[in-house]
Amino acid sequence: MTTTTVDATVTSLSWIPSEAVTGPSRKAFDIGFTHYDAPPPDVVDDVEELCRQDRFRYANVLTGRGTVEHGRIVRAEYDDASDVVMGSTTVRVGRLGATFAAVALPVIRQDPEFRDDGSVRLVQTCGGRTAVPMPRPVPHRPFVKMQAPWVWTTLALTLRPDGTSEVELAGASAFPRHWVYDAAGKLALKSGLTDYADWAAHSFGARTPWGEEDSPALVTAAESAAERVLSRTLMSGAQPPTITTHPAGHQLTHQGAPGDELYLLLDGVLAVDVSGERLAEIGPGAILGERAVLEGGLRTSTLTAVTPVRVAVVPADAVDRDRLAELAATHRREDDANPATPDFAPSAAVFAVVEPGAPAGDEPGAAPATPGATPSTTTTEDSPQAKDEPA
Repeated sequence: MTTTTVDATVTSLSWIPSEAVTGPSRKAFDIGFTHYDAPPPDVVDDVEELCRQDRFRYANVLTGRGTVEHGRIVRAEYDDASDVVMGSTTVRVGRLGATFAAVALPVIRQDPEFRDDGSVRLVQTCGGRTAVPMPRPVPHRPFVKMQAPWVWTTLALTLRPDGTSEVELAGASAFPRHWVYDAAGKLALKSGLTDYADWAAHSFGARTPWGEEDSPALVTAAESAAERVLSRTLMSGAQPPTITTHPAGHQLTHQGAPGDELYLLLDGVLAVDVSGERLAEIGPGAILGERAVLEGGLRTSTLTAVTPVRVAVVPADAVDRDRLAELAATHRREDDANPATPDFAPSAAVFAVVEPGAPAGDEPGAAPATPGATPSTTTTEDSPQAKDEPA
């Protein structure tokens, strides 16, 4: 009998985009006491090196291996390389700075799920919290918390007998942004919405995978590399964009209406409709409105907020039109005779079980890790830390 082995590694990186922090805590970022993060790279091949460079706050690395017999995976396991990789938090007062190692929580792994098609699904939850205190009121016991909220992702890796694999973001904390990389190390998925207020109020104890529940992740497909390049240019240009926030249901553009502004979606999900027909639902990093800018100033589609959204608005005279034309040639959503399948879907919640032996309590077995709908509003982007963010 011939047996073969299949394996794959998938990764999530969690990081804090510019302007994602709301409420009183934002002041600490605005004055430089702590910092937002530059976006992680499009391709990941060395998580430990990225950690040393302080490129993320938390990483979930899931490596799975399966044994194939008679065209089916009959045995599967989590590789020893599967683990949480914790970054660090640096705070500064004047010229003085201090770096705090993050605190890891026990890794949660579900038993391998062998499927009828011969594949196997492995599910792993990793997370932790910063060691920097974050005193705040919360709406339930204990009503005041000193420790920072918890951050986590739940990754699902499906291994197939032919050696191919698939990654899902099955659950995640509401903050910060989570980027997911496939077995080739390429950016594949993003969390579509960050909610700092909800995270600060609820993400600890029983309201986490280490207690009674995981949070379903609103997942979007990653935007194109061309969009990521252009978005970085837009955010770091000489003419700063205007940042606007809008509630779910807000209509950003209306088909046929005049318009000469370009939009970069920083957070949330927008629906694209043409003549009343839904063509797509798109997430952070998408660039929209390019055809009106290039083709005569009339909007070719209606954009409606599916969730609360945060959008960078760029005037037409601040845009590299040649680069924008190259991007527009790859979009053409409005010309598609067959409406595209929406490129995001809320993932089902995952109710994971803590591994045997994990301590119970408000923070199970935490140990220091190795460092490594409101009204629409408009603000002018003036934070230099925000300039590199493509969402």
